[in-house]
Amino acid sequence: MTDWLDILKEQAETGAAMAREVPVTLANPDISREQVKKLFTALEQQAEFVEKLRKVLEANDFEPEVLVAAEKLEDRYADLAASAAERLKAMRSGSTARQ
Repeated sequence: MTDWLDILKEQAETGAAMAREVPVTLANPDISREQVKKLFTALEQQAEFVEKLRKVLEANDFEPEVLVAAEKLEDRYADLAASAAERLKAMRSGSTARQ
């Protein structure tokens, strides 16, 4: 049987790395709008994937610690996507960086 908690821990490590890298990337004054759009899309897709995964785990009555790990991962990617969306919004308003 698949050990979902181990899989989610591994994914959480990836999410933690993203949480360190995304703010640095978004703060780069040379980042383009297209790059921010691509980053936002990738983060949004990851958040949607983890949301679907969490729902499947919930529907199959997985242990609470597995569900909590999935929820935390979902929140992390949603927050990262929101930060990319904010950067894109700022760029569209003309307040930052090259386009």
